[in-house]
This record gives sequence, structure tokens and C-alpha cells, in this order.
Amino acid sequence: MSLVAFVFPGQGAQAVGMGRAFYDAYAESRDLYTRANRAVGYDLAALCFEGPPQELTRTERCQPALFVTALAAVAAVHTVAPATKPVAVAGLSLGEFTALAAVDAISFKDGLYLVQARADAMAECAAHHQGAMLAVVGLSNQDVESVCASSGAIGANYNAPEQVVLSGQVSAIERAEQLAKERGAKRVVRLEVAGAFHSPLMQPAADALRHALEKIRIQKPQAPVVSNVTGQPVTDPDEIRHLLLRQLVSPVLWEQSMRTLISLGATHVVEFPPARVLTSLLRRIDKTIKGLAIDEPKDLAGLAEVLTEE
Repeated sequence: MSLVAFVFPGQGAQAVGMGRAFYDAYAESRDLYTRANRAVGYDLAALCFEGPPQELTRTERCQPALFVTALAAVAAVHTVAPATKPVAVAGLSLGEFTALAAVDAISFKDGLYLVQARADAMAECAAHHQGAMLAVVGLSNQDVESVCASSGAIGANYNAPEQVVLSGQVSAIERAEQLAKERGAKRVVRLEVAGAFHSPLMQPAADALRHALEKIRIQKPQAPVVSNVTGQPVTDPDEIRHLLLRQLVSPVLWEQSMRTLISLGATHVVEFPPARVLTSLLRRIDKTIKGLAIDEPKDLAGLAEVLTEE
């Protein structure tokens, strides 16, 4: 019997046009965009569908846009296959908030409020603390840790074997870039982000998020949510709240999170839009587990086939 896990993308996956097909095809998806427009006070739907790209890339616009787009696709899944229940869920960074909303640990309204508060706090923090991020491909975790120890950078995203993102002050990232090349990294890429996410430099943003979290209700999710911070499933509301605060200043253990989904019985990992990044990482983590990317309504047929497999 096929068991699915749901995964949700983080900042960087955004693309102009995302979600438009679900908006056009499903009233339930359309309703989420309409509600989001009212909540955030600008035309979030138009931003997703038409851009401009430079506006969609801004942290304070990008994160709520990704949150709503992925949940619009979840709404479509529930419309065509209402009995679909994931064995567990996970989300990369911002995507963890989407995952929590997808399994009703937080409401759509509260989730959007939290995501907007988080994005605003991260953008403000980045503006006051000069930071950068660097993707390093082709080095072992031991070599990456050596680079960090010598440069002052921090491991921020452990995405897949020999694929780690570093975070820190600009000077530390510049030094890490040089050291990674010297150690034989296959690829070293500076990310187009506004700050040093998932590092101690984000502590002011975590403090701001704490106040937002105090205002919303978290309840036990309908399926376990694998935490970015621990790479382990969590269902207790108080623990979820605590881990969401730690997430902003802690590394994202994505490889471990995927291995945990597999250990929980997932035979297929379903990535919600804008999709492709996480299923690509999955192939680097475990080629025996099938990944299914849902980008458009036509992809739901593939999900239906998976759910009916013996």
C-alpha cells in the first residue's frame, strides 16, 4: 500500500505564475487567495501570477506568497481526493509553517499572520545585520564543519549529502567561499538572499516572532510534523511553538527530515508548488523513494495513481 508524505518549499522556490492554474481551476483554491488578499492588504494573487519578479523575491512578499500558493494546491487535493491523509509532513524553513497549516495545527488565517510577521521580522533583521548565505556542493559534512570553524560561518541548511548552505556575516561567508574552493568543493554559489538566515544573527527576528506566536493557537496536528531543528516528528503544541522559535537561529536538518519521513513509512513524497526543488533533493538522499511534484492541476492525476497503488 502506498503511503504519502507531504513536503513544502521554502524561500527561493518562488516563480512568477505560481498557483495560477489552481486559482483558475478550483473555487477552494481561489478562496484562499481572496482571503489572503484581504489579510495582507495588497493583491497577493496578482503578485504570484504576474510578478514583477523583483517584488516577489522580497522576503516580506515571498514568504506569504509561497505559503498561500502551496495551500491552494492542498485545497485542490482535498477537493478531488478528500480522503487523502499524509503519514507525515515537513517543510523547508518557511515551508514548516505551511506544513503545520496543511495538517490543521494552525489555521490558515493564523498561519498567514505568523508567516507575514516572520517575514517582516527577518527582512528588518537582515537590513540591520549585514549577512549572506553560501551554497556548498561536493564537500563532506566534516569538511564543511572545518570551513565553518576557520571562517566563522555557520551551517544553515543540511539539504542532502554533500549539499550544505552556510550562513553568517559577509566577511565570514567571503572567507568560507575561498576555503571551500581550496578544499575542492564542486560548486560554491552565493545565494540571492537578504541576510544570514538560520544563524544567530536572526535572533532579533526570533524575538519578534515570539510575540506573534503568543497570539495564536496551536493544536495537535492531524499528522506528525517533522521539525527542521531536530529532524524528528513533533505533535505536541508547546513543543511546536518552541521549535518554531529555534528554527530561525538553528540549522535546517532537511536530509535528516527526509530520512525520518521514510522511517515513518512514506513510500512517496509529494511536493507542493512551486515544486521541483525538494523532489530533486530527495533523489540525492534516497533514490528508492519516489517523489511526485505537484505544480499544476494535471499533476493531481499522478497523485491519484499513487494513492490507488497496492
